[in-house]
Amino acid sequence: MPNPTRILYCHCAYAQVVPADTKAAVLEQLSASGVSFEAVPDLCEMSARRDPGLADIAAADGATIVACYPRAVRWLFSAAGSVLPEGVRVVNMRVAEVPEILLALELPVETP
Repeated sequence: MPNPTRILYCHCAYAQVVPADTKAAVLEQLSASGVSFEAVPDLCEMSARRDPGLADIAAADGATIVACYPRAVRWLFSAAGSVLPEGVRVVNMRVAEVPEILLALELPVETP
């Protein structure tokens, strides 16, 4: 699988539905990896504001969004008027373990 052209990491700052340890570990690994990514405080809040940045993300070829349930992420974009194309991947930090998330992002998984 080729590296995505754009990674968007949602910190879920307001809803707090993603485990704090998971968010911290994924953000730390993304930051240490040297991979280019964009971190946003909260996609739900961006959707509520109809943030134009969502349209930019939706237009990116090969985008990967690290957030929560794919259906919820797609709905958030749709509610903001920016439908995600089928090729966009959504990695679910709400239920996936950190190693699984890192593998989906093609980042090294550290073993104890």
